[in-house]
Amino acid sequence: MISIIRILPAIAALLLALAATCGQAQSAPQLGRDYVRLDPPRPVASGNKIEVIEFFYYGCPVCYELEPTLARWVFNAPGTVVLRRVPALSSENWDNFAKLFYTLEAVGQLSRLHWPVYDNFHFAGVKLNEEAAMGNWVGNNGIDKDKFIKTFRSPEIQAKLDAARQMIQDYDINGVPSIVVDGKYVTSARMTGSTRELMQVVGQLVELANKERGK
Repeated sequence: MISIIRILPAIAALLLALAATCGQAQSAPQLGRDYVRLDPPRPVASGNKIEVIEFFYYGCPVCYELEPTLARWVFNAPGTVVLRRVPALSSENWDNFAKLFYTLEAVGQLSRLHWPVYDNFHFAGVKLNEEAAMGNWVGNNGIDKDKFIKTFRSPEIQAKLDAARQMIQDYDINGVPSIVVDGKYVTSARMTGSTRELMQVVGQLVELANKERGK
């Protein structure tokens, strides 16, 4: 009969070895597999801080899955990181969701209603990509409906859509959710295999960007 006391040290050593192996794997995302490097790097709008850009689409179920993980990551991220969200525009069918994002931002309600947009569309079935349903929904959430619709249809919001469309081209974004770190690295849920692994890779790329900046 094998003594449990005798095998405990061996189990502990094995667990430590596995932990070390996992730590090594997490510290080395693979270029060309987990992320690509932009050449030349794109300019950032965050000054001395590391800019993290999320390209997303409210109608994307994987973006919906990512949002709680991304929110937790941002909450725990170092003060050297700035998150910037950019709605993706693949076709005209995506425009209304992008306009919804920018209009909520313009009326100062984005931080409060960003997650409810996802949840109400995917979970509750509210057609928030349609202007009429959108207007009723924001009215029910304490926003002046007429003011919202006027802003939604404004040339200022259209200009933001044009800028977002240009950014998608500039960063060569081919799918969502995609994340750009410090204007240098692009990764996505498709490349990493899952939303959880995506945020692990993003964290590692932030560390790499800090090292390259000499921090």
